[in-house]
Amino acid sequence: MGRKAGYDSKPKKGPGRKSRKQAEPVFPSSGDEESKKLSRHQRQRAKKRVLNRNESEERPAKLQKKNQKLQTKDIDDTDSDQGFDSDDENQVTSTVEDKDLPLTKKSKMNIFGDSDQEEESEGEETDDYGVDGGSDEDEDDIIKQSKKLEKKKKAEEEAEDAYMEETAGKMAVDIPTLEEVEEELKGDKVDLPTVLSRIKDTAYVLADFSKRRDPNRSRSEYMAIFLKDLCLYYSYNEFLMEKLSELFSPSELLEYIEASELPRPVTIRTSTLKTRRKALAAALIARGIDVDVIGWSKVGLVVMRTASNATLGATTEYLAGHYMIQGAASFLPVMALAPKEGEKILDMCAAPGGKTTHIAAIMRNSGMLVCNDLHRDRVKALVGNLHRMGITNATITCKDGRTFPKMMPLFFDRVLLDAPCSGTGVISKDQGVKTRKDLKDIQRCGHLQKELLLAAIDATHKFDGQSGYIVYSTCSVLIDENESVIEYALQKRHVKLVPTGLDIGKPGFVNHREKRFNPSMHLCKRLYPHTYNVDGFFVAKLKKLANGVKNAAEEDSMSGGAS
Repeated sequence: MGRKAGYDSKPKKGPGRKSRKQAEPVFPSSGDEESKKLSRHQRQRAKKRVLNRNESEERPAKLQKKNQKLQTKDIDDTDSDQGFDSDDENQVTSTVEDKDLPLTKKSKMNIFGDSDQEEESEGEETDDYGVDGGSDEDEDDIIKQSKKLEKKKKAEEEAEDAYMEETAGKMAVDIPTLEEVEEELKGDKVDLPTVLSRIKDTAYVLADFSKRRDPNRSRSEYMAIFLKDLCLYYSYNEFLMEKLSELFSPSELLEYIEASELPRPVTIRTSTLKTRRKALAAALIARGIDVDVIGWSKVGLVVMRTASNATLGATTEYLAGHYMIQGAASFLPVMALAPKEGEKILDMCAAPGGKTTHIAAIMRNSGMLVCNDLHRDRVKALVGNLHRMGITNATITCKDGRTFPKMMPLFFDRVLLDAPCSGTGVISKDQGVKTRKDLKDIQRCGHLQKELLLAAIDATHKFDGQSGYIVYSTCSVLIDENESVIEYALQKRHVKLVPTGLDIGKPGFVNHREKRFNPSMHLCKRLYPHTYNVDGFFVAKLKKLANGVKNAAEEDSMSGGAS
């Protein structure tokens, strides 16, 4: 068992480590002003108070000497003219001491003294950042000076603009004739910088044609030169350039074409089924992908910068279905559709699935979502995105959208038709549109869009107080694919235009050249690359008032009202 330890016989070594006493705490005295660290503003104010105190101490002595001199001089003058005794002298002395000059000086001394005392009474109050409260006056002075500088700078800029405008008005813009331009463009070597300079000069003349024109030349000649130069420099065919010139003024047309040459910002849409926008933004920023919110969307993010080792389409968040790479303009049709949980919704042209997954996220995987697309190759991408985003309420079909009224008549609560179009709003993504599209393509697209829109209306039941809406959208800016299609649907079916509920976008055309549309056409929304930095888009929302087809009399009344 071993020996028994004799702990009582062992000498004690003293208190243990934890029981040793600590030294008494030493607190700095609160009255130790020398050890107090002052801020820069506090030091300046203290120096100012010392100077003011010294000046206030010196002023009474100087004023007293000056008053004595004035008194003696006045008394001597008066004694030479009149006889004064000592009492009168004392009276004069007391009167002179109360003259305006000493009182004025004394009042100024009192003002300085009062301000000095006020500054001392304020104490060395500092704000949370260690800056004392007396800096408000300095900040006010700085604000006033900055306002003066801004006002002066604005006046200089206005004067400079007026001078430039006056100088430009006096300068004659030398633009060659149409025949000379045609001869130049037929040549083998065309100087593109010269063409670009002529484009800007012609746009400048057309912006204020009455003042800047050549009296011997017509506006049509200037426009012909302008369009020919644009077609050459930006590689457009004449048909598409003429169509665009009917939509915009010359200066705005140039802005639209230049904006279409640049890529749009990369945007992503948060999947609210799996995450929130704030959490997704934090995760992407941690990976070196800088993002910012889109103001008019609750789920949109714009990618500002991507790290060299990060790929937006291969992150863990993307593979987990937390977001969808999607153009910002593609959010708008779904926002206008405003789907509700438990409804039956049809996305007639669904591939590749950006709008479909957006609808399913808003419905929170409830109800029934039918996703249709005619092309089987595109349906593969649709299936992959639905699986990745975790969509469970969708049914995929591969049918012609025009057959839905026969298969499922009056079945759906809401229908989204993102119709196939010429793509004139997404030229930045497909530069081939500038040369491929002609009149036959536009007419073919317009005819197909009208048939699909009527089919979407016939597949929707009439408005029952909550549902019965159709949203029509295209990525085109041409009137033949937008307002003309909506006007056709208004004449053929019992529907009317309603507000889309979108915060951005210009109103649709009610009048355009010789065309006259329904007065409610202003409820549609148009988006352009040069105004909102998104793809060119058109969105319209229709409410179905009754089932069936309008008769001839109703069509005539509608066409008469539109004209």
